[in-house]
Amino acid sequence: MELAAWLSLATVCVFGAMTPGPSLIVILKHTIGGSRLHGILASLGQALGVASYATLTVLGLAVVIEQSPMLFNAIRYISIVFILYLAYQSLTAKSALGRLGHDKISVTLWQSFREGLMIAFVNPKLAIFFLALFSQFITTDASFVQNAVMVLTVGGIDLLWYSILACLMSTPALINRLRDNINVVEKITGVALLTVAARVAL
Repeated sequence: MELAAWLSLATVCVFGAMTPGPSLIVILKHTIGGSRLHGILASLGQALGVASYATLTVLGLAVVIEQSPMLFNAIRYISIVFILYLAYQSLTAKSALGRLGHDKISVTLWQSFREGLMIAFVNPKLAIFFLALFSQFITTDASFVQNAVMVLTVGGIDLLWYSILACLMSTPALINRLRDNINVVEKITGVALLTVAARVAL
């Protein structure tokens, strides 16, 4: 892949990663509720979920998702249920975070990684996005290396962006202030997730 083409791909991916969405909400939730490491692991899971759709695209399987309304809707409905589940957790009256306070971690590292992975993996619109994006760069004679570079670029940019956010949000002064107001943070998170679920449904 030529440098100019790669820079174009990377630029689109950077702006895509920086666009606020459910991934940002989940990663911030785990950073605040857990630690910097929790946020980074959620970022890693999210990046792997995104990279999985990028891989499906270069393998041609994204076309199957696009052309099969039943499969697309099945994944979409699963994503709605998953997002609603996360919203319910956040809107619970007496949150686990509020009870535990500052000195305990309310989520496991595996849970952070898993929810980061799932929030990306249950979004079939990523397949359509990468199908549109990669069509500008994939050729019939594209090599394995070129395809691998595109997938690694997509996953790497998402991992880097969300890891940076997790590190910034986990600075002691900011994290303590957020935890002091954790009930408010969780309610806002819950409402935001409900909004996301509504958008996915519609």
